[in-house]
Amino acid sequence: MDKHNLEERLINFAVLIIELINEMPASKAGNHLSGQLVRSGTSPALNYGEAQSGESRKDFIHKIKIVLKELRESYNCLRIIYKSRLYKSEDKVNKAIKENNELISIFVKSVETAQKNMQNKNRKS
Repeated sequence: MDKHNLEERLINFAVLIIELINEMPASKAGNHLSGQLVRSGTSPALNYGEAQSGESRKDFIHKIKIVLKELRESYNCLRIIYKSRLYKSEDKVNKAIKENNELISIFVKSVETAQKNMQNKNRKS
């Protein structure tokens, strides 16, 4: 997957998260989880943009790990929202969970590949 497609997926995921939280109830739990999810669910797109201009391979890996951390946090938040039924559209929550899980898999592989490439480069130096 090229970086532009991945960036677009992250932006689309952020938009999906925004749509989902805008439909959540204005209860104590709904407000808390929507606040948490808006931060962790939009952060991956922003941090991925930063990673693209990383100052070094190590900096790139660090920023990609932040993307992964935020995706994992979003995944758990989405699962809590789903299990507590704090949503209007079950389809939208399921779509967000599915995309979130796929993005986690992509970034786990990205971190592994970047770390392996950095180790190989260090061995050659």
